[in-house]
Amino acid sequence: MDSLKLLALDAEDLAVVSAHLQDAVFKTDGLAFDARQHVFSVVVNRFVWENAAGRGKSFERRRAVVAFKRVNAVRSIGIDRKDTSAVFSLLAVNFTPKGEGPEGTLDVVLSGNASVALDVECVEVQLADTGGAWETSLKPRHPAV
Repeated sequence: MDSLKLLALDAEDLAVVSAHLQDAVFKTDGLAFDARQHVFSVVVNRFVWENAAGRGKSFERRRAVVAFKRVNAVRSIGIDRKDTSAVFSLLAVNFTPKGEGPEGTLDVVLSGNASVALDVECVEVQLADTGGAWETSLKPRHPAV
């Protein structure tokens, strides 16, 4: 498969990006906020869900970057920025609008009851694979609720 490149400009687009980011893993040092450019980014190892069906016991991960643009403020819970070796799994990205306008909060839901809240002017999220794929035998599993 060719490298994935997605752009989300509304909540519907964001649902697609969120699905491709489900179970992506990253270390704390993969988080960055450029306040001058209003960009929050995360470097992840993305599980390639789009190729997982029918693959048997062999799956893929790819290095990717997700950039959240037009970010005015960042808040996090359950993340110790000094612990650069901590590993998180990204579970979902959700958008909650504020009033009638395009502004609102992007919630990056992580494993271990951790999360990142991004106050944004509007939804503008880019996801791009940045490297080759590598094989993994581990497929993320989610218990039935």
